[in-house]
Amino acid sequence: MKFLADCLKKILLAIELAFVIAIIHRDKVFFVGIVALDQFTKALVMKSMVPGQTIPILQDVFHLTYVLNPGAAFGILSNQRIFLLVTGAALIAATAYFYPLLKKSDIFLQVGATAILSGAVANLIDRVQTGCVVDFFDFRIWPVFNVADIAIVVGMGFMIYAILFRLDAPKLDEAKR
Repeated sequence: MKFLADCLKKILLAIELAFVIAIIHRDKVFFVGIVALDQFTKALVMKSMVPGQTIPILQDVFHLTYVLNPGAAFGILSNQRIFLLVTGAALIAATAYFYPLLKKSDIFLQVGATAILSGAVANLIDRVQTGCVVDFFDFRIWPVFNVADIAIVVGMGFMIYAILFRLDAPKLDEAKR
């Protein structure tokens, strides 16, 4: 019985430690979580569907449709793999460079930048591996997209909100000097 109690204590301590690490490194946990969720869902789609296949979830409203997108959002810059790889790598480098400044900024700006970066990295992984991005959420009135695309759009929303409503104008003017 004592052995079981000791094991339970160690498990609870490990969970507490993991929780503390997650709080301290929330941006890293958030980043890894988005990339992992994106890659996991794409792997499920690639394993269980063939390109072009569609599975209606809500007829004429929402389908899972396996699409290989050789371009950027909405298929623009189709078959411009090198340009998209270089742009993705530049975005990652710029974020890494400005990361210390982001850590000192508004939480909405931090979360937004982390979401955009994680989405860019997740889609960059696809481009490096296959030259195309796997998309599968299909609402029939919008181009097919994936988890990384959601992270990018939500991240942009957070950043726009932070810039328009949360950052003080005097702070922005002081930063320019």
